[in-house]
Amino acid sequence: MRRALGLALGVALAGCATYRPLPLAQDARLTDRVADVKVDVASMPTAALRQHVFDPSRGLDMTDVAMLAVANNPMLKVARDQRGIAHAQAFAAGLLPDPVLDFSRGYPTAGPANSTAYSAGLSYDLGALLAHGWDVRAARATAKQVDLDLLWQEWQVIAASRQLFVRCVYQARMLDILRDEASRRERFHRQLARAQRRGDVSLAALGLDQSALQAVQSRRDAMARQLLASRQALNALLGLSPQAQLPLLQAAVSPGPGKAEISRDLATLAQRRPDLLALQAGYRSADMRYRRAIWQQFPSIDVGFSKGRDTDAISSRSFQVSLTLPIFNRNRGNVAIAKATRQALHDEYTLRLAQAKSDIARLLNDRAILQRQRAELATSVAVQTQVAAKLESTAIPGDLSQAQRLALQLRRDDQRLDLLGIEQAMLEQQAALAALLADAQ
Repeated sequence: MRRALGLALGVALAGCATYRPLPLAQDARLTDRVADVKVDVASMPTAALRQHVFDPSRGLDMTDVAMLAVANNPMLKVARDQRGIAHAQAFAAGLLPDPVLDFSRGYPTAGPANSTAYSAGLSYDLGALLAHGWDVRAARATAKQVDLDLLWQEWQVIAASRQLFVRCVYQARMLDILRDEASRRERFHRQLARAQRRGDVSLAALGLDQSALQAVQSRRDAMARQLLASRQALNALLGLSPQAQLPLLQAAVSPGPGKAEISRDLATLAQRRPDLLALQAGYRSADMRYRRAIWQQFPSIDVGFSKGRDTDAISSRSFQVSLTLPIFNRNRGNVAIAKATRQALHDEYTLRLAQAKSDIARLLNDRAILQRQRAELATSVAVQTQVAAKLESTAIPGDLSQAQRLALQLRRDDQRLDLLGIEQAMLEQQAALAALLADAQ
């Protein structure tokens, strides 16, 4: 008996885990060099990213920034750790329940006795074994849900990185225009100030021009602050320090998906979009747990075998069966909880699917308006450019004053700024639409 117990104990200890310390860092710093970030192209979540050649030495385009975000976003790193926990739970659920070994030894302290007494027994919970299949399927569905939730987070990070990329590029272009505009205004104001000192211009006219100059300078400074905020937000999304300088390349407006492609994507949205697939997996997990709870309404069965000897040296073997009588509890509370959980996930999925289609419709309506505005504004900018060039080439010296030339330039610059703003909104919208349509770009 002792040898059997020792063997059982040795087998149990052979598979035990061992402790390893994992100390917390006392100082955590973000890198400010893109070259320090390791980008595993093969692990990218979409085929388009896996096929892209990542080379930051030539500058960063929109796809390069998306790959950096997937590889180094801090929140994605935490989400991947959570995925590890879910897979560990699925592994734990797949393990069979262990049997229970009991052993006792009794020593007589008074009266006649021929021997010491002992009892050894082995029992097993058959109820847990019978419900094991439901546990395994539920845990696997939960692990699948976590994987899909992570994929959806990666897609969201990709969309956010593309939007911030567009914002940084276009705000830099708008800042260049506003700096040129402010520079021209400042030169004109200095000329006007000299004319006022000569008495050729009134002090009131100089004051009005000062107000106009201040408005242009305020717009320039406001855009500079917006650009700084956008760059720092992009750096934070990429897991880089605020001091990191990103060599961003230019971005161009593309037509985007057509009506036929959008209709096709909408028809298969529930089979492709990761968050909807994650909710489907979560629903399957809840359904398995509901079935398990119903199964556990039946009596729980424990079986066991034991062998013993009393103080009179009489040995015996016994067999025992214990049943949980379903009189009061009957697992009704767990059944109600599991049923309500399944209903909540069912309704959440329905709501998310409807909301997804509503968001896509809203973006498509907005896209149509932006496309019309861009076409109208592009025509106006072209006309203003032709008018300004014609006046410069045909006007006799003295026909156009410096103030008139400046007004023409400022009017054209304002329209160029509006056009850049519309193009920025269109590109940001395309990134959001690609994520909503599960278009893996």
